[in-house]
Formats: sequence, C-alpha cells, structure tokens
Amino acid sequence: MTEILTRAGMYESKPVAIPVPVSRPVSGSNQPFKDPTKYRSIAGALQYLTVTRPDLSYAVNLLCQHMHAPTDAHWAHLKWVLWYVKGTLHYGLVLRKSPNTDIHAYSDSNWASCPTDRKSTAALRFFWVLISFCGFAKRSVQWPDRLMRLSVLSGSAPKLWCDNLGATYMCTNPVFMHETYIEIDYHFVGDKVAAGELQVNFISTKDQLTDIFTKPLAAPRFAFLPGKLQVVALP
Repeated sequence: MTEILTRAGMYESKPVAIPVPVSRPVSGSNQPFKDPTKYRSIAGALQYLTVTRPDLSYAVNLLCQHMHAPTDAHWAHLKWVLWYVKGTLHYGLVLRKSPNTDIHAYSDSNWASCPTDRKSTAALRFFWVLISFCGFAKRSVQWPDRLMRLSVLSGSAPKLWCDNLGATYMCTNPVFMHETYIEIDYHFVGDKVAAGELQVNFISTKDQLTDIFTKPLAAPRFAFLPGKLQVVALP
C-alpha cells in the first residue's frame, strides 16, 4: 500500500472514510488524462491489492473499466481510492480457524446501476475459510461445496443468502415460476433446492454483506462492512 501511494506521489495525502464518493459516480465524460500509462499502472497495482483488501473491490472495478481511455475524472476517482488506502494502511485480511464447516454465500446485485451504459453489477461472497468474493452466486456456490466434500465432511448444504424476498419464494414454491421469464435459471436453482444441495434464505438489506461490492455506500454503512469481511485493523 505504501509503495502504491509513493508511486502516485500521494503518500502525504489526507485520508477519506470511503473509497467511492456517493454523490460523484465515475463518469466517462471528461478530458483525456495526460498520462494514461500512470493510470493503468496504479489501477493495476490496486487490482492486486484487492486480494487482501476486498473492501476496495467495487472502487477498483470501476476504475479498471476505463483502462483503455482514462479521463481526468477517472484520475480524480483513482486519487480518492488512494486517499482511502492512506487512511487504512493498518487494515488487513485476517483468516481465523472456525469449527464450523458450513458454506455461507451472500449474493447481491445492483440492477442497471452504471450511469453511462446502464449495465448491472453483481457480487457474491463465500464464507468457508474465505474462498471467493465474486461470480455468479447460484452456480459458483457449488464449486467450493464440491471442493470441501473432497477434504472434509460438510455439516449441511451450502446456504445462499439474498435480500430479494421474491427470489427466495421462487426457489421454494413452483407457483411463482409461472409468472416469470427466467425458467432456465429457476429450474437450475429449484432442482438444487429440491435435492437438498442448496438452501436459499432471505436476509435483510441491512445485513447484506455484499452491498460493499455492488454500489457506493455512505460512510456509516460502509464502516460497518469491512469487519464483517474479516478486513480489520491489524496490531
């Protein structure tokens, strides 16, 4: 982290509390940044940092979407991310032993959230000795379960948590499927639930851990989530 800040000439900068400003979404319209190689170098380094700092994932993902033609606005947002890094130099990812071998996956999406192209953002967070935090939840959740069954006896079927009550209803009640146009995905998940290979549960939005991967959050909400992802202040 200190190396990235030094390379950007921002080691002495002042910190901020969140990596993405809520009121200023990354925009594709502005003057081209005068040193795109520098932008790509620092954004690329931040990608590696997300391996142990998943709280940076959403912000870095936004920046890396503009590697081909960064603008002054994108550089301003990259600096904002670095200000957040400066204020969290003492943070790190902590892995702790747990007697529980169950897999818990938290899934969330932010539909049509990009202000420039209206593309959606989706995220997944696995909890089982911290395996993954990206991908398509319903299909990806099977991979760590199969991996775990090769090494230890799983306590129960993987549990998928989502804050969409309608989605949880469709997984357990065939009646709701007839009112949707997503029959392929529905049957895939429904079959897994019926076979006892997957549990789909509702979780309130305030407890949805993957919000941090799909949207900019205000400081109070954002401050609550890194610790839940095992990103904590190190001694």
